[in-house]
Amino acid sequence: MHLPLYNEKRLYKGGYLAMSVEEHKKEAPDRVNCKVITVSDTRTEDTDKSGRLMKEFLAEDGHEIVSYEIVKDEKEMIQKAVLEGCLDDRIDAILLNGGTGIASRDVTIESIVPLFSKEIPGFGEIFRMLSYTEDIGAAAILSRAAAGVIQNKAVFATPGSSGAVKLAMSKLIVPELAHVIRELRKDMKK
Repeated sequence: MHLPLYNEKRLYKGGYLAMSVEEHKKEAPDRVNCKVITVSDTRTEDTDKSGRLMKEFLAEDGHEIVSYEIVKDEKEMIQKAVLEGCLDDRIDAILLNGGTGIASRDVTIESIVPLFSKEIPGFGEIFRMLSYTEDIGAAAILSRAAAGVIQNKAVFATPGSSGAVKLAMSKLIVPELAHVIRELRKDMKK
């Protein structure tokens, strides 16, 4: 009778040891090339505090901002900006802020989710939980933050408030971005 070997972090499965999260992160790239998109009918480069915050968080963690733009709350414009990022071989991840609420002009989620080949539901779930416990309380139910994969690029959509961007970047995106890209690049090698 053959019993699986178990040590504190890994279970022996089919002849190989499953890698731990720590081991995965060691294989992650040091730098991720990103596109930042602010979705807003009113913001300009001078008034785009949330886009600036996203870029600062990325740069502080050693990531490169390859492209940045502000687009109107229009489905076609949002999709065009995202798909241009997906077609750019220099870009690994696309980060959007704005347009994730429930108002009629909030169409970021309707624009990107149909493009996802895979969803990353944990991002939105944990973002709303953190928003509830650490930031805005029950108003967290109004957030439709989402993440997924489009053409092997990681795509994250956060609310447009600077508090929401700070929370998403500090607690979720920056800590896991390189690991996410490692997983996507692994698929490209096959």
